[in-house]
Amino acid sequence: MTPESGRDPSKLRILTLLARHGTARYPTALQDLRAMFAAQMPDVSHHMLVIDNALPEGHRADLDREVELIGGSNSSWEFSAWDSGIAYLGKRVNDHDLVHLATSAFAEYTPDHLKLIDQNVVRHLPGLNAVLGHVDFYNEPVSVFGISWQAWLRSSFILMRPRHLQALGSMVSVTGGTPIFSGDPLAPFRKDAPISRSYRQFLVGWLTGAGTGQGPGWHSRFDLTLETLPFFESKARAILNEQMLTNRLLAIGSAIADVTWLARKAKAANSISLGDIPDWRAQIRPRVGRKLAGLLGKPGRGGQS
Repeated sequence: MTPESGRDPSKLRILTLLARHGTARYPTALQDLRAMFAAQMPDVSHHMLVIDNALPEGHRADLDREVELIGGSNSSWEFSAWDSGIAYLGKRVNDHDLVHLATSAFAEYTPDHLKLIDQNVVRHLPGLNAVLGHVDFYNEPVSVFGISWQAWLRSSFILMRPRHLQALGSMVSVTGGTPIFSGDPLAPFRKDAPISRSYRQFLVGWLTGAGTGQGPGWHSRFDLTLETLPFFESKARAILNEQMLTNRLLAIGSAIADVTWLARKAKAANSISLGDIPDWRAQIRPRVGRKLAGLLGKPGRGGQS
């Protein structure tokens, strides 16, 4: 440990950027996340920055040792929050081996994969040009902004290297001014919106209907009316930002690693190279079961859809 840094240089250094909107809905998210790191990665040097979109920009406080708090604009939900956190930290981001993007809802939706993330898993990431998360997918490919894809990393819990943040620039892919929505609850998307018909159906089905054909729908689904239209647009844009983040990571040359796959691989191998990471379909096939495996189609190159 050097006197200048106060850190043990032999420890893996992880920076968490936790986005939240107050604490009413997920009151123990911060404590649960810290407990997870303490239990599953006790030898990791862990610093947290909480960006709270319910607090005014410019707000700053120290919540605990190695835990800071700032306010956020909420202009693009967690994505603008992460931008605020990255801007606030500046060059300090590069003092870490990995950056962990998380939301207060990180433990929602089949969170069993989180139990697999331990020191043996994360130790492989600094040496890989890969981003770690839980891979979700649609039953068929969709097209957005001319890009055809089918799978993405769930944005509530992602681990990447600082260089990925630098290459991405802003975490916001789709701003509020992007010409997507029509203002009509009966046909919420513009006719010329750069998103495919199947993707429109997935978004409407997930937020207001029975889901996407893979089981239960979203827990907070609602009827699409003139009154709920602003929320629909905001939530749909957040989903677009989540899924476009994966497409942008692929575009800068990063591989996508599914948590369950990497945990299994790390248990069996002392070292993992970039060439060991297969297409996302091959990664998730063992965990999705026979019913969904037939929907995945044939693998492409480099893990891309």
